[in-house]
Amino acid sequence: MKKAGFPGKPQNSSPEPGDDIPAALRDTPDSGSKLRVQPLVLVIGGVLGFVVMAVGSGFLFFLTAPQENAENQPTPVNSIPAATNTPAINNDTVLGHLAYPEAPESELLPITADGRIRMRTAAAQRFQQMAQAARSAGIILVPISGFRAVKEQEQLFFNVGAQRNQTPAQRAALSAPPGHSEHHTGYAVDIGDGGVPATNLQANFENTKAFVWLQANAARFGFELSFPKDNTQGVSYEPWHWRFVGDRNSLETFYKARNIKPVQ
Repeated sequence: MKKAGFPGKPQNSSPEPGDDIPAALRDTPDSGSKLRVQPLVLVIGGVLGFVVMAVGSGFLFFLTAPQENAENQPTPVNSIPAATNTPAINNDTVLGHLAYPEAPESELLPITADGRIRMRTAAAQRFQQMAQAARSAGIILVPISGFRAVKEQEQLFFNVGAQRNQTPAQRAALSAPPGHSEHHTGYAVDIGDGGVPATNLQANFENTKAFVWLQANAARFGFELSFPKDNTQGVSYEPWHWRFVGDRNSLETFYKARNIKPVQ
């Protein structure tokens, strides 16, 4: 049998200069030592070759094998969120009332001659147009309350609630918690009928000519009833409370955070 690395040479032949033997051993005069070195060199070379091959193969496997990390792992089916049609939840809701930004003073215009009742510019202008149109039809729309600052709402909610011995939940059915009233947006207005002031802020306002006219015409001026009967917020029915949704800002103020679908 031929040894690997020495093709064609007899097994007992002496190595020639230049074979894979260190120069220091080739210069040794004892030829027997040279012969004894050959198997040792072959063994060492074989071992080194095996190690190199093993290490190289392992290193190649390390480079090519898929890495076991979270980034490359497939997402378990049971961890993928399922599609849902559940309405989005507004985490700023308090006792059924949504949080709204307060209108800046610079945006407010009076809607009464004495300047006490104000609304946001666009809402004020449209309310005056609506009141004028109603008057032409013999209806007197009287603004009772418009913009109300958050601090005023705080007193209205807590002080009046304490006077009437109401819990916050009971009070919230009638008045919004501070920071959650439509009035401080500058877009809401409480309306009365000038012909029957006794119905102001009362449920029987719905029986007045003013309310009937508003139901038929308010949308033309960008106004809508905020709290109709059985409203989703759980607020008491308020036929006198109307809000302006006639421009982009007012529309987004009241509807952006609520998942309300169009009416067919």
